[in-house]
Amino acid sequence: MPLVMNRQTYYRTAEVCRMVGISRNTLFRWLKRGLLGECERRDRNGWRLFTEDEIDSLRGETSRVTIHRTGV
Repeated sequence: MPLVMNRQTYYRTAEVCRMVGISRNTLFRWLKRGLLGECERRDRNGWRLFTEDEIDSLRGETSRVTIHRTGV
């Protein structure tokens, strides 16, 4: 369930993974690579929070398709 603070809607990790269609491992790997920059927000329980803009960036990353062919 999204969290609203200061008129901004935030989503937690599980929600983001479900919305974008990626695993938690993939999300954490992308975060480690700095895909969303240095900004990190957490709720009072320590869970990461993501904005709609950040979710859109993650969706953009999933749309990148690389085709690898061997022996062609």
